[in-house]
Amino acid sequence: MRIHCKIVAIASFNHIEDIAPAKEAKQTNEEPQKPPKLIRKEPKLSSRGGGNVIAKTRQKSEVGRPGSKVTQAEDVMHLAVVACGNRLDETLNMVKSALLFSIKKIKFHIFAEEDLAEQFEKGFSQWPQKVSSRFHYSIYPITFSVGNADEWKKLFKPCAAQRLFLPVILKDVDSLLYVDTDVLFLRPMDDIWKFLKAFNSTQLAAMAPEHEIPKIGWYSRFARHPFYGVTGVNSGVMLMNLTRIRSTLFRNSMIASGLSWENLLHPLYQKYKNHITWGDQDLLNIIFHYNPECLYIFPCQWNYRPDHCMYGSNCKAAEEEGVSILHGNRGVYHDDKQPAFRVVYDAIREYPFEENLFQSLFYPLQTKFLDTVNTLCGRIPQVFLKQIEKTMRAVYEKKVVRRVRPPHE
Repeated sequence: MRIHCKIVAIASFNHIEDIAPAKEAKQTNEEPQKPPKLIRKEPKLSSRGGGNVIAKTRQKSEVGRPGSKVTQAEDVMHLAVVACGNRLDETLNMVKSALLFSIKKIKFHIFAEEDLAEQFEKGFSQWPQKVSSRFHYSIYPITFSVGNADEWKKLFKPCAAQRLFLPVILKDVDSLLYVDTDVLFLRPMDDIWKFLKAFNSTQLAAMAPEHEIPKIGWYSRFARHPFYGVTGVNSGVMLMNLTRIRSTLFRNSMIASGLSWENLLHPLYQKYKNHITWGDQDLLNIIFHYNPECLYIFPCQWNYRPDHCMYGSNCKAAEEEGVSILHGNRGVYHDDKQPAFRVVYDAIREYPFEENLFQSLFYPLQTKFLDTVNTLCGRIPQVFLKQIEKTMRAVYEKKVVRRVRPPHE
């Protein structure tokens, strides 16, 4: 029996604390048509690694140590990233930031052009063994299962549309965090992973708003297509329950009976391709405009971008708790337009693994931040430094407790 937005099979997320769900944003833009209710298909979970789509996948169960046993699924977090062109160094720095603070092991799913695959393997092989033992990775070719591959590849930025196909390719993965290459973790990935437990029975993905203030938001001013809520959502940090996505038929403006995720992507693109600006992010906004009950909204501190400070500080959650995940879009890690972002990026890139976090990362970062206090984003240094300092103290205290704990009698 097909039921309106009710989960048929829900994965178990052990050892995850309950978090109160965020309130949904109100819908104020174009109203959807009212076809039959959103329905969820009985999921058919594959026991294969995604079939022919990832037949050429490079896999290592542990960096530098192929063949070692993979940790039980509930103890591993999954993170996906898509890297094309000159995004190698950015991606390696993102992976490094995730490993610096996270507690559970991470399985990285890296989608990359063929000439980058060996460079990723070389980069990972140069990291200390103690770091390598804390994560696994697989490298996949860029693949699009429906439509014109060249057209998908050129949508917005090179290969960015690959994220739309993650539920189709990663058939054996239950839940996943997708991030853009220009993302940096300033606290454990474990903390955003906990939001999976906060999903209600209809939610299957989580993102942050594109903007906090509608009158200066891009979607609310310029979009020529439907979008989620009042300001739209930003897909640079996207948490997904892939099992739920695969087992859902989504309402849309084209077919009254609803479409599965894979069957929806191409016709949706064909209908709106002359009206979208931000490529795959716009398509996600359209999908969740018609299916708002499927989306969980997490606060802006989990996807903090230059837009949150270059027009004046407008992310209250970051002001109160500090930035949790830094998203350096607009190329700000590599130019001087917003040096506060570049300072954080450079500090993590230059930090030598296994050295003291305060002496070799936080104090140099704090010192360099003094040079940015006269800039639009640098004038609020506590927003950038508060959470990373708190995270480092937690890591330090954990090490100290572990070292001084008396032996068992």
